[in-house]
Formats: sequence, structure tokens, C-alpha cells
Amino acid sequence: MAKFEEGLRYSESHEYIRVEGEYGYIGISDYAQHALGNVVYVDMPEVDDEVTAGEEFGAVESVKAASDLISPVSGTVVEVNEALEDTPELLNEDAFANWIIKVQLSDPSELESLMDVEAYKAHCNE
Repeated sequence: MAKFEEGLRYSESHEYIRVEGEYGYIGISDYAQHALGNVVYVDMPEVDDEVTAGEEFGAVESVKAASDLISPVSGTVVEVNEALEDTPELLNEDAFANWIIKVQLSDPSELESLMDVEAYKAHCNE
């Protein structure tokens, strides 16, 4: 059964963002990693790339399917989780501990359009 983490914001496409000051850590939800199955590859942007809310920034591939990663916010990539390059299955082990990219937020008001944990749980149950 999928785990849900309080204090994060979630998108309809199952990405989460954990905000710390002017930065956000973006990853896929536990629900998403369960749906994908065994993750075998994570395609990530480069540091200094721009991401735009609602647009693709990479992909996660599993033995079952490939799924585009859609950014929940706009900003500049300041770090990528390099551990996922060699061990993408970390997303299956703990999706919330293993974020994919860290971005500097360009428009924090975009966070208001994302779901809190209760709204996201309801979305997953639809």
C-alpha cells in the first residue's frame, strides 16, 4: 500500500515537491513508484537547466513502462540526485527520501496550485 507524506505538495501526475526556503526537492510519490514497478533508469536534466511547471523534465523507466516526469513548479535545477544514475531502484526503496532534482524556485506562488496530502490521497483513490 502506498505511503503518503505530510508537508509535501503533490501534482496530478504524481510528482511531489518538498520546499525548503527558496529551493524545492522534486521526486515521484510512493504511489507512482508502486504503479511503475521496478525502476531501472531515471532520465534527469542537467544542473542549470530550466524547468517549467507542467512540462516534462525527464523520465522514469521501469520493467513495465516509461513515465515522463512533469515539473510541479518552474525554476532552475541546482542539483540532481546522482545516486539514481547508478541505483535507480532507490526510488522503489523510498521514493520520498530519494528526490530526483533540486530546483531554485522562480515563482513560489505556483505551489498554491498543487495538492496537499489529503487532496492527493483523494486524487489517488479516484
